[in-house]
Amino acid sequence: MKVEEARSDFPIMDELIYMDSASTSLTPVQVMDEVNAYELRYRANVGRGVHRLASVATQKYSDAHMKVSAFIGGEQGLVVFNRNTTEAINIVASGFPWKKGDRIVTTLLEHHSNYVPWLRLRDTLGLELVVISPDKEGRFDLSRFREEITPDTTLVAVSQASNVLGSVSPIREISRICKDAGSRLLVDGAQSIPHIPVNINELGCDYFCFSGHKMLGPSGTGALWMKTPDLSPMLVGGGMISTVSADQYTEADGYNRYEAGTPAIGSGIGLGRAADYLAGVGMEKVRDHERALTSRLLDGLSSIEGVKIFGPPKGDDRIGVVSFTVGALHPHEVAHILDEAAGIMVRSGEHCAMPLLRHIGAAGGTVRASLHLYNNTEDVDELVRTVEEIARISA
Repeated sequence: MKVEEARSDFPIMDELIYMDSASTSLTPVQVMDEVNAYELRYRANVGRGVHRLASVATQKYSDAHMKVSAFIGGEQGLVVFNRNTTEAINIVASGFPWKKGDRIVTTLLEHHSNYVPWLRLRDTLGLELVVISPDKEGRFDLSRFREEITPDTTLVAVSQASNVLGSVSPIREISRICKDAGSRLLVDGAQSIPHIPVNINELGCDYFCFSGHKMLGPSGTGALWMKTPDLSPMLVGGGMISTVSADQYTEADGYNRYEAGTPAIGSGIGLGRAADYLAGVGMEKVRDHERALTSRLLDGLSSIEGVKIFGPPKGDDRIGVVSFTVGALHPHEVAHILDEAAGIMVRSGEHCAMPLLRHIGAAGGTVRASLHLYNNTEDVDELVRTVEEIARISA
């Protein structure tokens, strides 16, 4: 991959070292140009007018759905735009035809967004919730899924990649277990979509949720892919109806049914451009580039006395997310020093995954360095050098 060429598309990389992409990725100029073009050249609402600006906006917005769908190999299903992974998961949680006693299986690896909605359904509707724990490195024993995913299991909800440990879950194997049991599978792809090739048909899931702000797109964008549009819309009103009479209404077809009200049109078009950008670079190249950087980072940090690394060892079963601690220092202290001393931006804290942090023995949180296609070996080496100095001084 032509890293330096890619870096030129992210001007902020000239000023600092950005390693917080698991939270929010940077956005290339090409995406912002697309968003600005909508705002300045054809700003109009979609699906509500016949003048030329409305026609252009409607077509561009529709095209963006097609681009995102093609990016994930989801042409056979339906892509619905929303604000983020959290909203996408809640659309499933609120729109599924639950019955008291339905069984949901999830894991302790999950981000709060793929955990709390199921806790609430357990408490409000009386659903049964089963939580499968990974080992300390974020790996699963598939026999646990075979035991817990039974014919009376309604839904299984699993993240494809951990936002804390970087571990990649065996989604295809879990999908086969779900299929044998007749259970539906929801996959949280927030951390996988930006970093590894994803093909929905190969995964075999029923629902796939992800965020635009982690895949080089604008903030406030995300998507839900449905194998079959079988959910009740979370919101009703303008834009999602076909007809309305004095006493009834009929819902529209396609993604419009799930996008009530005026959407974030420019941002949605920008999300489509982000998918184009990543496809243009090539997700195989992105994965290989990040794999090499991750290996270098793990080697460097593991050589520093006092540094503890969480997650699986380097290899194919992880993405470019590395969580660690430095001696007795609080993660926020380390993150602040990295910023002030070397202009390195990392995340610190519990990463919206408190149950997992307690499970791995890091209840106080970790420092998390997360990579993307715009990082290079110099970024990694500077992080290692600075952490080594922090560890030496604090020892």
